[in-house]
Amino acid sequence: MGRHEALLATQARPRMKRRDFLGGSGLLGILAAGSAPAVQASQAVRWRLASSYTKSLDLALGGAQSFARRVKELSGGKFEISVFAADEILPSFGVFEGVQRGQVECGHTSPHYDIEREVAFALAGGIPFGLEARQMAAWLAEGGGKELLQELFRAHGLVCLPLGNTGGQMGGWFRKPLRTLADLKGLRMRIVGLGGKVMERLGVRSIALPPADIYKALEQNRLDAAEWVGPYDDLKLGLHRLIKYYAYPAWWEAGTQRALYVNQRAWEALSNENQAIVRAAAAETHAEMLAQYDARNPAALKELIAQGTRLMPFPPALLEAAWKAAHELTAELAAKSPSWKKIHASYARFQQNITWSWGYSELAYARFMHEKALLQQERAKSALARRR
Repeated sequence: MGRHEALLATQARPRMKRRDFLGGSGLLGILAAGSAPAVQASQAVRWRLASSYTKSLDLALGGAQSFARRVKELSGGKFEISVFAADEILPSFGVFEGVQRGQVECGHTSPHYDIEREVAFALAGGIPFGLEARQMAAWLAEGGGKELLQELFRAHGLVCLPLGNTGGQMGGWFRKPLRTLADLKGLRMRIVGLGGKVMERLGVRSIALPPADIYKALEQNRLDAAEWVGPYDDLKLGLHRLIKYYAYPAWWEAGTQRALYVNQRAWEALSNENQAIVRAAAAETHAEMLAQYDARNPAALKELIAQGTRLMPFPPALLEAAWKAAHELTAELAAKSPSWKKIHASYARFQQNITWSWGYSELAYARFMHEKALLQQERAKSALARRR
């Protein structure tokens, strides 16, 4: 056993119990041995999953919990995964490294948290002016995206599977209204991923904070603005109690895809049947989470407005400037990162075609129906005012 592996084993031993071992050998032991003996489907498998999300975020953490329950059900109780919230065994931004090193067998996180390691990871999660949830699913399944991302993560010792999507997001919270591009200058904003890189080009000081730290930073006046997800999760964090202006749309993430990271050797130690169980449970949970966000965001947005939140569209000039800066960044990344260049070329081709066609179908229909919904709301308000 090398010095690095010995250190990992020593660090992990106080927390390791019998149920934490995989097929009779702990994952760290497998890594040290340099091989992954196959575990038959009839043998019990016990894994640990570290999440980037806190217990208060019931849909985000709940996705990992739902996934674990489904794995247990599909395996007849033979395959159990214990789920740990952020900071219980790994920090929110430490999931990638923990899974890669074998401190846990798997993790649930947002790929764009780790773009400093490899910028192309963002393409597995969400990028500025990128694919929305359904489009992302189509690119992965039919556009070659799955194969490209599998190759990317395999090079880092991981298997990466989609495990949830937030759907369309909001554009964050601001202490003051944004009327011009100049209003962004000097703002201290919590924002992660490539969206933060673009915002920096527009004069913002981007600050990457884990979810659990956002509220406190706002409360202590260390931030002028913050983005998280959308109405349901933002309401859970209570951001509306500190800031009133709620921008839209979230051009930096049309929908954040969350990921299940699995240590490659732990994956290879599974039987074919158990690998199929993990894939099936992840796919089921992925669809479930998106449906949950789509169903719960409308009521949460109404509640935010009722409590004094003021919706604020991004000024057209700001959106145009962000679009230009995002494309400049994309070109620079293609020149620096071979992985980004290769995967983004596929991503961009697919996006151009599907967005063009959606303009005549989904988008056109959505615009029309949104106008009708606004009209119905106005009529309802007028009727209520007359009754009073």
